[in-house]
Amino acid sequence: MFGFRRPVLAAALVFTLASAGTLSGVVAAPGTASAALPTAAVALGDSFVSGEGAGGYQPVVDAGGTAQGFPGWSAPNSNAFFCHRSANASLHQASLPGIQARFNLACSGGQPYDITNASAGRTKGRTVAAQLDQLRAVAQTHDIDLVLLGLGSNNSSFTFGDVASKCANRFIADAWTGWWEFWAYIGGPVPQAPCAGNDLATSAQFSAATAETANAVRQLLATLDQVDADGQHRIVFQDYTNPLPFDLEARFHEEDSRDDSRDKFRALGAERYAAGCPVHRASLAAGHLFSSGLGTLVQSVHGTMRTEFPGDDLVYLNVQRAFDGARLCETGSSPTGALATPIRLQDGPSGVPVTSLSGHDKIYIQRIADACVTYFQTCQESWHPNAAGHAVLGQCLAGAAATPNRAVACVRSGSGAITVS
Repeated sequence: MFGFRRPVLAAALVFTLASAGTLSGVVAAPGTASAALPTAAVALGDSFVSGEGAGGYQPVVDAGGTAQGFPGWSAPNSNAFFCHRSANASLHQASLPGIQARFNLACSGGQPYDITNASAGRTKGRTVAAQLDQLRAVAQTHDIDLVLLGLGSNNSSFTFGDVASKCANRFIADAWTGWWEFWAYIGGPVPQAPCAGNDLATSAQFSAATAETANAVRQLLATLDQVDADGQHRIVFQDYTNPLPFDLEARFHEEDSRDDSRDKFRALGAERYAAGCPVHRASLAAGHLFSSGLGTLVQSVHGTMRTEFPGDDLVYLNVQRAFDGARLCETGSSPTGALATPIRLQDGPSGVPVTSLSGHDKIYIQRIADACVTYFQTCQESWHPNAAGHAVLGQCLAGAAATPNRAVACVRSGSGAITVS
């Protein structure tokens, strides 16, 4: 339920009435003008709430006030459209009784900096206004009852995109490059070892990212308390789910009598790329350690804010097991049935994803990898929740919006059922 600050029984009554259509999900304080404003749910943060990977991307108003539609694949990645705000994002798929309008203000690649500053002010930022400025504009016309916040995977210490590309690139280099090429490479040795935990983020980097995220969230909560019409709103702190399993399904272990501990294994490399998971099996543990670290980061920020803002309605939503049984390469049919997008590159800014690497040499591999670097929009959907994944996250959000608890976990069972408790 929204604005959960009263005793459980009273709040439960409010939510029940809202479900019946008689209330908006909160009871306005006497004398406020909130009854005249329609209720709203808002998403703030990065790609896991903006809807990256889910398609159906909508125009995004840039910092100059112009709505940017799709600008073409060769346009600068700084274009506001590439925030990839999806009509299929979890915010739009969640059942939220009493909410009359929804505003997706998140941006793919968003960092804590972007909450309080125009994103273009940092390296690789997009030309959109500070998310708090966008939030203030919503508050002028709507009573904000629910905020979905996804923040922490990108910061000045590390970003999800860099972490993902590091492990994928090591696998692809290992699959297509022989040991003699490794040492003879003109630019220096090509990293080919599986990722270890510290390759993705060190404990010092996590500590710095936690402090950076907390500073941004602190300003967000202070702003909400100032601008919300009736002063009552729930903020859901959602963490992250790993698109890859703890181990690959057996059919992806080896191909052509080679596994990924051998020198040069192109057939296996092509098979895993087609399935969406070009990564060493030995890298999976490090990836899950990183995902768990992000969960700890979000949970820590939630705990700090509960102490600093004891009157605010803050809920931690753990979604780390929301994709159990439906991660990439967790079943033999992958990427079919998976809840995340496979890694997909393009041969230049063509708009046509490369789905197979079979029969291609390392020159071709390097060319499509370079396209991703030059035109990041051609590959930025990789390893993000797809539309079906956001539908699951929408169920998670609905549960977090209605819970009387301060922290809940969203878990997918073997049958595909979603529970939030």
